[in-house]
Amino acid sequence: MTSLLTIALATVAQFIAGAVWYTPLFGKLWGKIHGFDKLDKKTQQKMMSEMGPIFGVQIAMTIVTSIVLVVLHATFPSYSLTMLTFLVWLGFVVPAHVSGILFSNTPKQWMLTKSLIMAGGSFVSLLLGAMVVAWMY
Repeated sequence: MTSLLTIALATVAQFIAGAVWYTPLFGKLWGKIHGFDKLDKKTQQKMMSEMGPIFGVQIAMTIVTSIVLVVLHATFPSYSLTMLTFLVWLGFVVPAHVSGILFSNTPKQWMLTKSLIMAGGSFVSLLLGAMVVAWMY
């Protein structure tokens, strides 16, 4: 039961972190990078109303991340979960984000900014999830 509660709380913490990161903190810049700021309000509202399935997939992926954090903590109990999380972020998450940006349609002038926003958001989210897991155990 503790594992399920830990996974649920870590998932909520990460999802909230992502919502704050991509809405009030970097929402306008993120919208500008993707051209959403050039869309009329009606189109923006339509796009927002169709986000349900996307949020569903994101929640599922965040649950997977939370499970992995619990497994990392259980597998390596003598290691700091925050250090393990940092290493996973640095060695796997950051390179995956940067590669995805380099080989997408991201305009060159936005590549660094988008990389920093995505890597930073992932770090904050993962760190909060790890902190919840470590606190629960």
